[in-house]
This record gives sequence, C-alpha cells and structure tokens, in this order.
Amino acid sequence: MLSKILITYKTIFFATLLRFVIFTFLMNSKLKWDALGISASIACAIHCAVLPLLISSLPIFSINIIDNIAFEYFMIFLAFAIGSFSLLHGYRKHHKSYLPIFLFTIGMLLLLAKQAWHEYQYWLLPFAIIFIVTAHIRNIRLCRIYDHLNSKRPTGQL
Repeated sequence: MLSKILITYKTIFFATLLRFVIFTFLMNSKLKWDALGISASIACAIHCAVLPLLISSLPIFSINIIDNIAFEYFMIFLAFAIGSFSLLHGYRKHHKSYLPIFLFTIGMLLLLAKQAWHEYQYWLLPFAIIFIVTAHIRNIRLCRIYDHLNSKRPTGQL
C-alpha cells in the first residue's frame, strides 16, 4: 500500500517536473521565471491536493506527518521567492505594471491565511492558487506586449 502511494506521489512529482522542463527549457534557451513560478504554484497545488490522501493512509504504517509545518512553510517560501523574482524582473525590465505584483501578493496572503486558519484551508487554497497563477500569466502577457511594442521601434530609439 505504501509503495503504491509513493509511486503515485512520484508520478505526480515527475509530471510536475516534466511540465517545468517543457515550460522553461524547451520554450527558449533562457530560463523563464514565470514558468518556474507557475510550476512551483502547480506543485504546491498538487502537494495540497495529494497530501490529504497520503496522510489518511499513513497511520496504517505508523507514520506521522500530519502537521508538517516546516514543509508547508518551505513550499510557501519557495513559491514566494520564485514568484517575487519573476514578477519583479518583469516589472523592472519590461512592463512597469503593478497588477501582477498586486495579484501575487493577494495569493501569497491567502496561502499564509490558509496556514493560520486550517479549518478554512480548502476554501482559501483554490483562491490563493488562482491569484498566484493569474499573476504569472498576466506578467507573461504584459512582458510579451512590451517586447512586441519595442521590437517595432526603429533602432536607436528607446
């Protein structure tokens, strides 16, 4: 039973890793921070969706990881670090729009609220992920619009 659970968890991890590779390395040779941020958010969502299934079967094997606060905060910190870097890069180098940063901030605050109020975590988590992913998608679109507008300018003009 535990081996089936671990295989399922490894399969989900591999699928998330594969999506990360496709988004970041196959699209361009440069690392796409928004794609990494989206991948981290998706990994967080998968973790939050699959972990209750794993947790419900682990007491059979006398394994106790029900309240692994350190891992939860590590995932939130990872999403925050990658997301902040990608959104600030897009803001500084491309579009100068605060909207993606604002959406991302709301999403991160909802993730922290999920940690503070566990009884509402299933209500807060979907909205947190929606805000975070929307912030990255909006950042990607704004960067593309900015790059498209700048590519049509004559050489030498800023």
